[in-house]
Amino acid sequence: MESLFLFNSFLQKKERFVSSNKKVALYVCGITPYDVTHLGHAFTYTAFDVLVRYLRQKGYQVRYAQNLTDIDDDILLRAEKVKENWRALGEKNAERFLEEMRWLNNNPPDYYVRATDYIPEMIGVIQKLERSGFAYANKGSVYFNVAKDKHYGELSKFSHQEMLVIANQRGNNPDDPLKHDPLDFVLWQKEKPGEPSWSSPWGMGRPGWHIECSAMAMRRLGATVDIHGGGSDLLFPHHESSRAQSERATGKPFARYWMHVGMMRYQGEKMSKSLGNLVLIADLQKHYRANVVRIYLLSHHYRSAFEFFEGDLKEVQEKSERFMSVWRAPSGQGNVLDYQSFQKRFHEAMNDDLNTPQALNVLDELAKAILRGSSEKQRIAEAKAFLNEAFQVLGLMMEFR
Repeated sequence: MESLFLFNSFLQKKERFVSSNKKVALYVCGITPYDVTHLGHAFTYTAFDVLVRYLRQKGYQVRYAQNLTDIDDDILLRAEKVKENWRALGEKNAERFLEEMRWLNNNPPDYYVRATDYIPEMIGVIQKLERSGFAYANKGSVYFNVAKDKHYGELSKFSHQEMLVIANQRGNNPDDPLKHDPLDFVLWQKEKPGEPSWSSPWGMGRPGWHIECSAMAMRRLGATVDIHGGGSDLLFPHHESSRAQSERATGKPFARYWMHVGMMRYQGEKMSKSLGNLVLIADLQKHYRANVVRIYLLSHHYRSAFEFFEGDLKEVQEKSERFMSVWRAPSGQGNVLDYQSFQKRFHEAMNDDLNTPQALNVLDELAKAILRGSSEKQRIAEAKAFLNEAFQVLGLMMEFR
């Protein structure tokens, strides 16, 4: 097969994916389970599920880690609001998320890591940063010294002022009197009354958001991962900060390729729990097969931003029904003279930065050809075998009813 090209957010261009030993370490930022998940989350994790499936089909040994941010400001605030234990709230929403991913036929990651299981590793990374001068402690909290890191901002390409504006929109407190710079971010925060806390060299407290992913990725996959990914809304501040603290702690590149999935919009705004404009998987399950929802998601390129309209799902049903008809059709049916051309075009699409919309179009053309009818049984059997192989790469389930 031809080489795979992926869009590297760090370089802002497609690059040929190279792994000399055919091994791939992939880390994808997971959910913060303070509320139910939505179709936007499904878009992100389905995209990375397809990436893993395709890499494995191409012969790579993939180690896939995804995290669960089970301690965070959002969880504690929501738990207080609904009068529920913070851990019980997170467990309930996390289990619901996993059930919905199973329904969509997303394979589980090899490592599904919880932040609260890696507190010692986080403390170890913070101590390294403190010893090297990239972090400073102040009254029980520890902060990353952004001004000391001349590479901070290289991933997101934002200026200091642009970063500050975005960070402030996403939970940063520029008026924190313990900071040297308004953009400095917390690595360890001193305990507050009534909040869960853990012991540390700086006193009781809990980790900041960014340090969690650095510690978990390094512990499960090593100092450098091949691919680090998540939604495009994580580019800054989360991925910028994760990259900075990881590289300053280890002296090594944190990721060779950075991949970011586009945001889904609904009712004119980015779909988000904070805005409440959600399309829930649980609601879609009542009316659509999993393949329909999955085909709908893969009909958009993973880097694209798009608006959700339910009418689009109804259109996708026709394609899903056609694929189902191919699964039901005996191998003697079809009119395919050269299925290899479809196979070639499918891989060309997938090798071009996982162009799943084009790959689906190729498979749809082949499905139509198979259903037109022919007596060339052996050729049709081979065509259907390829089609089923391609369906597995895209994570589509065989359906006969």
